[in-house]
Amino acid sequence: MPMLLPHPHQHFLKGLLRAPFRCYHFIFHSSTHLGSGIPCAQPFNSLGLHCTKWMLLSNGLKRKLCVQTTLKDHTEGLSDKEQRFVDKLYSGLIQGQRACLAEAITLVESTHSRKKELAQVLLQKVLLYHREQEQSNRGKPLAFRVGLSGPPGAGKSTFIEYFGKMLTERGHKLSVLAVDPSSCTSGGSLLGDKTRMTELSRDMNAYIRPSPTRGTLGGVTRTTNEAILLCEGAGYDIILIETVGVGQSEFAVADMVDMFVLLLPPAGGDELQGIKRGIIEMADLVAVTKSDGDLIVPARRIQAEYVSALKLLRKRSQVWKPKVIRISARSGEGISEMWDKMKDFQNLMLASGELTAKRRKQQKVWMWNLIQESVLEHFRTHPTVREQIPLLEQKVLTGALSPGLAADFLLKAFKSGDY
Repeated sequence: MPMLLPHPHQHFLKGLLRAPFRCYHFIFHSSTHLGSGIPCAQPFNSLGLHCTKWMLLSNGLKRKLCVQTTLKDHTEGLSDKEQRFVDKLYSGLIQGQRACLAEAITLVESTHSRKKELAQVLLQKVLLYHREQEQSNRGKPLAFRVGLSGPPGAGKSTFIEYFGKMLTERGHKLSVLAVDPSSCTSGGSLLGDKTRMTELSRDMNAYIRPSPTRGTLGGVTRTTNEAILLCEGAGYDIILIETVGVGQSEFAVADMVDMFVLLLPPAGGDELQGIKRGIIEMADLVAVTKSDGDLIVPARRIQAEYVSALKLLRKRSQVWKPKVIRISARSGEGISEMWDKMKDFQNLMLASGELTAKRRKQQKVWMWNLIQESVLEHFRTHPTVREQIPLLEQKVLTGALSPGLAADFLLKAFKSGDY
C-alpha cells in the first residue's frame, strides 16, 4: 500500500486490481479528479457526485455509488455569464415572472448540449426551492396536477378555457401545458391550442404553453415533467396537461399527474370500442362533454354505458372510485360540480397517503425515461454505430438483411467500440 499511494489515481486503482486482496473499499470525494484510464469515471465526476464507493473483487472491478449532490457541484463548470443567466432565470421564476418562466421552459426544451447542461443546473435550483416550500407546507404538494385527454373534437380546449376562467376567478393560478402534434415538415405545432383559448390567454393568473411533441410517443413532450416543475416553482397551484389525443400509448401522461381526466364527446359512434381500454383503466374521472341542446339524450346514454363499463374494471385506488359526469362548456353545466369531485379526489388521496406514494413512483419513472433517452442518444451518436447505420438501413431496405440481424450487428459494434 505505501508503494501504491504516491502514484496517480488511475495507476493506484490498476495496482489495487493486481493486488491479492479479496475485498477493498475506497471512497472518492467530489474534489477528487479521476483519470480517463478508469472506465466511466469521467461522466460520474462531471455530474458532481459527492462520493463514489468502489469495491474491488478478485474477478474484477465493481462499483457501488453513493450519490450526494450539492448545488455547488452543479455550478462549478459554469462561466460567469452562464451563472448570471441561470441566476436571472431562477430569480424571475420564483418571483412569478411569466417571461422568465417562458424562457426557462424554452431552455429545458432545447436539444443543444450546453443549454441542456444549463437547464439541469436551473432545474436543480428550482427543485431545492420546491422542496423547501413543500416542507413549509407540512409536506403537502403545492400544486394539483391534472392530465386531460380525449379524442379530437371532444372539446378539450373549449373546456379548458371555461374551466380555467372559473378557477382564476376563485383565486387560483393556473398553468396549461397544451401538447400539440408536430408538423413533419417544420417540427412545429399543428393545432395551435393557444389561439383557441383567447380569453384565458389574456388572463394574468393563467399561463398557457403550447409545445410540439416532436415525435415523442405518449401524447406528451420529452420535457413535460420539467415544465411541470418550473410552473410549480413559478407559483402556479393548478397544472393542466392537455395531451395530443387518445392513442395506444397515451396513458404516459398518467405517470406525470395526480389525476387523469378523460373527456369524451356524446356522439362519436361506438364509444366503448372507439376508446382504448387501457385509457379507460387509467381514468380517475370521465367527463362526457357537449351535454346541451340536442346532445343531452346521447350524453346521458353514454354516461350510463361508461358507469357500467367502469364497474367491470379493476380498482386502482383503495379510496377512490372513478366517476362519470356530464358537462357543457357552452352552458357551464356540471363544470363546478366537476371541480368539486376533483377536490374530493385530491383530499382523499392526500389523506390516505396514496398521492404521496404515487408521486414518488412517478419520480422513478421520470428518472428511467431520461436514462432510456440518454442511452439511446449515446448509442445513435457512437462513432462506430453512426458509420454503420446508413449501410445497414440500405441492406434492410433491399432485403439483404433482416431488421433483427441489423440490430444485433449494431449492438455488437457498440459493445466492441472503443468508448
